[in-house]
Amino acid sequence: MPRLSVEILAADAAEPITSAGNAQLGIAVLAGIAVIVVLITKFKLHPFLALTIGSLALGAFAGAPLADTIKSFTTGLGATVAGVGVLIALGAILGKLLADSGGADQIVDTILARASGRAMPWAMVLIASVIGLPLFFEVGIVLLIPVVLMVAKRGNYSLMRIGIPALAGLSVMHGLIPPHPGPLVAIDAVGANLGVTLALGLVVAVPTVIIAGPVFSRYAARWVDIQAPENMIPARPSEDLEKRPGFGVTVATVLLPVVLMLVKALVDIVVDDPENGVQKVTDVIGSPLIALLTAVIVALFTLGRAAGFTKERLSSTVEKSLAPIAGVLLIVGAGGGFKQTLIDIGVGRMILDFSENWSVPALLLAWLIAVAIRLATGSATVATISAAGLVAPLAEGMSTGETSLLVLAIGAGSLFFSHVNDAGFWLVKEYFGMTVGQTVKTWSVMETIISVFGIVFVLLLSLVL
Repeated sequence: MPRLSVEILAADAAEPITSAGNAQLGIAVLAGIAVIVVLITKFKLHPFLALTIGSLALGAFAGAPLADTIKSFTTGLGATVAGVGVLIALGAILGKLLADSGGADQIVDTILARASGRAMPWAMVLIASVIGLPLFFEVGIVLLIPVVLMVAKRGNYSLMRIGIPALAGLSVMHGLIPPHPGPLVAIDAVGANLGVTLALGLVVAVPTVIIAGPVFSRYAARWVDIQAPENMIPARPSEDLEKRPGFGVTVATVLLPVVLMLVKALVDIVVDDPENGVQKVTDVIGSPLIALLTAVIVALFTLGRAAGFTKERLSSTVEKSLAPIAGVLLIVGAGGGFKQTLIDIGVGRMILDFSENWSVPALLLAWLIAVAIRLATGSATVATISAAGLVAPLAEGMSTGETSLLVLAIGAGSLFFSHVNDAGFWLVKEYFGMTVGQTVKTWSVMETIISVFGIVFVLLLSLVL
């Protein structure tokens, strides 16, 4: 992961742009976050505008000059977009190719053809986890919901028994596994190694998704015993395709960037010699940019051309994939600006003092901060970005593994108890035809289980690293 933004943060943080003490800084942070929360929840303002205004308010409450606050915000915005913007765009292209080519359908159909009865919830977890790797959470829901509803209807399953495992797979990938925007921003903010974070993220994700998915779905199905709503079962996507890419080649294409990044992480650990020829090669092909770019180029042939796409349709698919992520890029960039403003006014020093005086473990502190922001704003991405900015100074002196665990602690906290201020809450409610109370007892509880067990497994890993 590029270290430029981390170096900028370290340099700027050396001399705070305000002389405010810890008490004033604490008030400024609470006020800045409150401004963001109120603008998003009360006035329904777009998170990009809310984060921008909140950053300016933060600087004002901290007594920082307006010119310095603006400079901090724009520096953070630019550094964040430079660090993760291209990766988000490449991930969006890969996800669009996977959906439009019928590759996602092929994965779903192949696994479902080999699963039945008690194995079906586990199959849904596998489907959601594989498809969820390159897709944004909302896109993954839209793609998988038709499958979930049809499987539940065709097999006469409780909707929760099938739906909860699929949602758990998507949510865990979204919060813990790069190249999703949240984890990427946190990795960039604290200077973590992407490959190591990916590897440790998978270690945390597997048991977490099992507990929150197939295991919890048994109880969710008892609490909310409903069937798939007839009016919400749409036609399957990709029905206009004459052919679809094969199962094996589709899975290989989706997993290609993950494999390349994991290989780099493994070689870095085993060889640990920057001058070694093999490590030099893996450092290049395993870098996030090259890994995702390689996967996109391969997908143009293994997914697009295999589905019979013409050059014109391939170009159109790529173009359509980029438009929806404009908002995501702006939110992530503004979040980076807010993070930079937090650091430049000296909040990092305040957080360090707090953690020392109260003896709060860094990983638990990071999780608690992310939880608080998630509950307030309803956005996992905003929670991740803000928490990463606040706890970034804690990463100083940490080992590579510890820094990666800090990222995962933030990611776990960002998923805690989705409720009425989260767009995902309403998306799940409407698709599954549930009441608000039923959605809380199923979806919201599932998100909380992911968050709590996520931090538990992170803390357990910290004991052995």
